[in-house]
Amino acid sequence: MKKLLINMRYWMAPILILVTLASILMGGMFVWVGVALFGVGIILDTLTINMHPTGAGFDEHGDTNGMPTLQNTVMYVMLPVFALLQVALAWRVYQYTTGVAIEPGVLFGVLPVTMGITGVELVGAAISTGIFAGIGIIYGHELSHTKGFAFVVSRLMMGLSGSAHFSYAHVYNHHLELAHEDDPATSPRGRNIYHHFWLSHMGQSKFLFGMEATRLAKLNKPFVSLENRWIRGYLMSLPTMLLFTWVGGAVGIAAMFLVWTISNFELEALNYMEHYGLIREKGQPIDYRHSWDNANLFSAWFFIEIGRQGDHHDRGETHFWELDEVGSPDGRWGYFTEFVVALIPPLYHSVMKRKLATWDRDFATEGEREIAAKINAQAGYELPEGHDSYGTI
Repeated sequence: MKKLLINMRYWMAPILILVTLASILMGGMFVWVGVALFGVGIILDTLTINMHPTGAGFDEHGDTNGMPTLQNTVMYVMLPVFALLQVALAWRVYQYTTGVAIEPGVLFGVLPVTMGITGVELVGAAISTGIFAGIGIIYGHELSHTKGFAFVVSRLMMGLSGSAHFSYAHVYNHHLELAHEDDPATSPRGRNIYHHFWLSHMGQSKFLFGMEATRLAKLNKPFVSLENRWIRGYLMSLPTMLLFTWVGGAVGIAAMFLVWTISNFELEALNYMEHYGLIREKGQPIDYRHSWDNANLFSAWFFIEIGRQGDHHDRGETHFWELDEVGSPDGRWGYFTEFVVALIPPLYHSVMKRKLATWDRDFATEGEREIAAKINAQAGYELPEGHDSYGTI
């Protein structure tokens, strides 16, 4: 029972995803439930800002408290759940474009729903879908560090948002070039989250494009073929594109792109917050200091420990429930809270300027400090005259 209770902490996101799915099916004002839940998440994350629990840990016999079969099953089940989430939105798009009358109804013989949907409600349904489709990132990310069938599931999950390239770029680019300018997922100092969203997304896609061009050339195979994993990744998004085009034409495509934009923005927001402004010399080993850890209670449980970045980058294939704090710099806030701050670039930079000044002093090597000095001058991150630090992290 103790192990079950420990593992239940990681069910928050799956439960809320199912709630959002049900709310879109119910229609009416319920289509905004996903947006409301995100707002609640921001509040809870902020209220628990000083609560930093450990991971699942181990029992007295040294066995993990995680339940691998249960947690893996949840991750695999998320693929059809996210597909159903899109189908539910597509159904609402179809009702809107065909002018279905707005009236009470019953779905599956048990679920009371509002048939038909207004334009405003359709926007709410698309935003709610985008927010919780973006949560699929945490499962696609976790499975991208596996092989075989699980890796394919990762690609399919990311393909639902047009980002199947992520699975390869994350493992073969981000995890090898972390905190260096050759990693598009690492934001340099001074860049805002909106600019990073586009550059990181396209940069990761470009990486896989180049990787496949090189690989296929060595094999003497044509670039334009099903052997190309970059092309296959985008073909994984084709069913979603066809579905929304079929049910709603231009309206369907607009709804789909709104979902894709929100979900991919969430993905790149996580990349942005996990490594913002950190620096590593080319060719030097990746260390714990090259990631911002985030062990805030709500973020840790909702995002299945994805915030334990230092340990994750050291042991990439380790299950999320076994990750631990390893001495990485900790921003001491949750992802929901930090995300809201990042949406206001001047505020975010004023906070991170102080945190990075401390990182330069307490964590950086001499070579990294030299690089930091140049970047700080370019980004306006220089310390005021007479100050040599901004405190502790």
